[in-house]
Amino acid sequence: MQLLSFSIILSLASCFLSATADQTPLHNPITNNNNMPSLADLLTIESSASIFYSYARELALSEFLSEPATLAETSGSARNGLSLLVPTNKAVMALARKPHQGPSPKDNDEDITISEEEFYKKSKDNVQRWVEAHIIPTSPLTYPVPTTTYDTLLQGKSVSLTSSSGDGQGNEDWQRVTIDDGIRILSMKQASNGVLYLIDGTISVDS
Repeated sequence: MQLLSFSIILSLASCFLSATADQTPLHNPITNNNNMPSLADLLTIESSASIFYSYARELALSEFLSEPATLAETSGSARNGLSLLVPTNKAVMALARKPHQGPSPKDNDEDITISEEEFYKKSKDNVQRWVEAHIIPTSPLTYPVPTTTYDTLLQGKSVSLTSSSGDGQGNEDWQRVTIDDGIRILSMKQASNGVLYLIDGTISVDS
């Protein structure tokens, strides 16, 4: 199967409705009185992470990147927002298969022909899963020694943060943290609705 170009997939992805678009939000907005930029604002100006944002902004969940922090209906407790684990462009380009391509096909699937519409839908689903694996629905993160685990928006997928008290690369807690298999946090930026963590690798969608 001949894959369409990355730019075509992203430009046409918006034609498909995400399953999350029709769901009723589970949170009520709470007032945000500060003048800090939103996560969407930070992604817009973070040129080293433009590929991640080009994927994310085509999805319905991208609305949460602009919305203020919320109050959970179920518990009534304030949630400070989202934690984004945002790969650099270099990290995404290093992937053998790009996010819209999904996992490698099985040997008996290589010769299967699908329609253009099915291909677009499959590509959109792959992107949805990949982006969700990079979003933690709580903020800010804490880094207790040695390891803590956070669930991501991708069902069944969690990430492990391992903190070292001795061999860090800086004075900040986040500079002494590795994610999953050695992924490093390059920078941390606070937003009005969460925190953006720029990372030097990508999160696998596998559980």
